[in-house]
Amino acid sequence: MGQEPSMAFEQAVGVLRQYRGSARSMPRAAERCELCSAGIGHDHPHLVELVTREIFCSCDACAVLFDGLERSKFKRIPRDVYSLPGFEMSDAQWDGLIIPINLAFFFRSSIEGRMLALYPSPAGAVESLLTLESWNSIVEVNPVLRHLRPDVEALLVNRIDRPGNVNRLEYFIAPIDACYKLVGLIRSGWRGLSGGAEVWEEIDRYFGELRQRAQPAERGMYA
Repeated sequence: MGQEPSMAFEQAVGVLRQYRGSARSMPRAAERCELCSAGIGHDHPHLVELVTREIFCSCDACAVLFDGLERSKFKRIPRDVYSLPGFEMSDAQWDGLIIPINLAFFFRSSIEGRMLALYPSPAGAVESLLTLESWNSIVEVNPVLRHLRPDVEALLVNRIDRPGNVNRLEYFIAPIDACYKLVGLIRSGWRGLSGGAEVWEEIDRYFGELRQRAQPAERGMYA
């Protein structure tokens, strides 16, 4: 019988660390892989730890160990972002989710076996009650959501109504690390009751960059 994935992973990381030990002459990188300590560039892969939902920076060599691997504590996070211009969600459906702000993301946890709804706050990511009926009513008119990859992809919803914002209702299929990046941005930058002008500028910049990365989700893309 084959080795358990966790054992194979530990051995693979051990080999990678040996290679690192023989490469003393390499310039020290600003960032390092959080699994094997190899130097990594700014544009590096990320992994999500399934139980804690913590995001880890990874080198390519470690990240590839988790491509398509289901029985593992980590999953590799994809990088593609898709816009959903034809997405349908009524105000009544949104109100039924009982989310206090007009930002949220939804993903399936393989550990808990259910869909989760989280929204950013000055205290970090807050989980909101999401009933199966509420989610199913949204999926019924947006079948693309049936194909979200568990743990690593989320429906990211932006319904913020700001002066001059022509994209009042925006929906994306986004990597889970991009969603937690938004959480971190709000947690670190929020000031007072309203957040302050600086954090709202950062939020606007975040979604501007997300739009630039996004490609429209086409029919059959997730078939």
